[in-house]
Amino acid sequence: MRILIADDHEVVRHGVRMVLEARPQWEVCGEALNGDEALRMAGELRPDIIIMDITMPVMSGLEAAEQVTKHSPDIKVLIFTMHESQTLPDTVRRAGARGYLVKSQAARDLIKALECLEGGGTFFPPTAQKPN
Repeated sequence: MRILIADDHEVVRHGVRMVLEARPQWEVCGEALNGDEALRMAGELRPDIIIMDITMPVMSGLEAAEQVTKHSPDIKVLIFTMHESQTLPDTVRRAGARGYLVKSQAARDLIKALECLEGGGTFFPPTAQKPN
């Protein structure tokens, strides 16, 4: 599985890369610093999954996720965020992403979230409200 990491913080990208590289069947194919770069790299690199931060310069992760899923519906997007809200699950779904992960839970849930997406499912934290 090929994974693109999109986050404007180098330490976050590095930490996520370290976790993913422990899985020999997963390859980090690139790192993007903003949503615009993530969108461009998605077209060039054709990753299976993009781990996409919400708050990035130039273009937000939600805007980039919407564009990626519109033009390349086979690419799965996992939103990566520092903050959780009651409206976040619906916002993530509207952007076309397959779920989200709160950064503070990444050590515990990142592998599980990616396995869910890899298997064709979605991943929303247990605290996320269920769709109506």
